[in-house]
Amino acid sequence: MDLELIKKLVKIIDSSSITDFSIQEGDLKLRISKRNKIQQVISHSGIQPQHTQVHGITQDNKLPEEAATESKAASQNQNLHEIKSPIVGTLYRAPAPDADPFVQVGDTVSPGMVLCIVEAMKLMNEIECDVSGKIVKILVENGKPVEYNQPLFLIERS
Repeated sequence: MDLELIKKLVKIIDSSSITDFSIQEGDLKLRISKRNKIQQVISHSGIQPQHTQVHGITQDNKLPEEAATESKAASQNQNLHEIKSPIVGTLYRAPAPDADPFVQVGDTVSPGMVLCIVEAMKLMNEIECDVSGKIVKILVENGKPVEYNQPLFLIERS
């Protein structure tokens, strides 16, 4: 069972009234339960998670100095808000190929303002802003695929 099939199954279950779904293929078991949020549980009897630490490199492959720098940057960016993709699809920054983008870096935005479109299964989904502020950074290029919960924009709250 490949990852794309699993993503499609999650998407179908999310948009349906099904609350629990299970499938088994060989020794691979997949169970998707929907409550308020979708939970994905994948178990494979032959795979055990491995944890390693080698000479000062942490488990997430960052040197201690890098982790400290990121922590400092995160505290400085507490006023930044991420707009994340609610779905898997292709991001478009403009309503049409020949049109101007919805927003640019430096633009002031308000709640309800359309920031971009994510196309999923031939449906165009407008992604709206949920805070007031200024666009600081656009994290995804036009026409590129995006994943569920992937950050798209950084907005400095006003």
